[in-house]
Amino acid sequence: MMAVNWGGLICVVFFYIIILAIGLYASKKTKGTSSTDEVMLAGRNIGLLLGVFTMTATWIGGGFINGTGQSVYESGLLWTQAPFAYACSLFINGLFFAKKMREQDYVTMLDPFQLKFGPMMCGLLSIQALSGELFYCSAILSALGSTFSVILDIDTTPAIIVSACIAMSYTLFGGLYSVAYTDVVQMICIFFGLWLSVPFTFTNEHVSSIVETSSTWLGTWDNRYAGIWCDYTLLLLLGGLPWQEYFQRVLSAKSARNAQILSFAGSMGCLFMTIPPCLIGIVAASTNWTATDYRQEIKDSNIVLPLALQYLTPQVVSIIGLGAICAAVMSSADSTILSASCMFARNIYKGLIRHNNFTKYDPVVEKKKD
Repeated sequence: MMAVNWGGLICVVFFYIIILAIGLYASKKTKGTSSTDEVMLAGRNIGLLLGVFTMTATWIGGGFINGTGQSVYESGLLWTQAPFAYACSLFINGLFFAKKMREQDYVTMLDPFQLKFGPMMCGLLSIQALSGELFYCSAILSALGSTFSVILDIDTTPAIIVSACIAMSYTLFGGLYSVAYTDVVQMICIFFGLWLSVPFTFTNEHVSSIVETSSTWLGTWDNRYAGIWCDYTLLLLLGGLPWQEYFQRVLSAKSARNAQILSFAGSMGCLFMTIPPCLIGIVAASTNWTATDYRQEIKDSNIVLPLALQYLTPQVVSIIGLGAICAAVMSSADSTILSASCMFARNIYKGLIRHNNFTKYDPVVEKKKD
């Protein structure tokens, strides 16, 4: 049993303080306003650069990073479809939906259904959307907990609770402004932390040549399972289209053209940031784990990436890698909290429970009437 890594814990606390401070500072932009556009969509004033940062950071979550490493280690690169499928989802959304949604000035992705089919049908559709947000948030927080348990050797429950509370606090005060501004810092941490870790994992003495182990990490193809492969790919690709986090960024863009550009740029960013966890998964599949300080084969593939950071890199680098995963989790957790609350407040509370208010005062409804 390891002792608590106090140095790493202090670094994580320091990182959380910085993120909280930036989030609360950004919340000043919404101070004194009750405008839906200001809180939910940052006044539809998100610029192109900020939009690309927040779009990419939202998709590169802790579950995405840990899951990619796990999939490469467990099933091989051929069966790691999520990164490619989600990047295609962003591209397809940008091609077919981003411009039209932004031109109509919708507030959530459920607004078209609200106006076309009425509040009851929209309420039923929102159950699926809110459930997806809830399960996704659980997955990314679970990824953070497993990383904390491996690298810092602390109990996962308080770590998950504190992380969720911090993300919720600045999101509550600042809305999309706070989420977007913290995403910039988090994206920088993800980029630096993951790419820094890669060369150290490759040069570890217990890692074999990836050329010699290619049959392990590439995975195997069997035509009998081609249908299953296509089914998984379509599930991920089509399932990645109707996400409120995506449409929240699109609808907050300054123009319809910017909404499309940040979709395409986010797709490329998603693919690029997939490379480090894929490489770490390849290294993990090429490692003699019994010769490392871990002294056993990996039984739980969910913690492959944290184990690689802990046992294949120097301690300082593993802590920086932990910071990258923390940043990935926070960037997705705050977005999930905001998107779920926006859908509930607008399409369930305002649209279903107080339906008369929605139809009488909502600018989207008035625009459709005109």
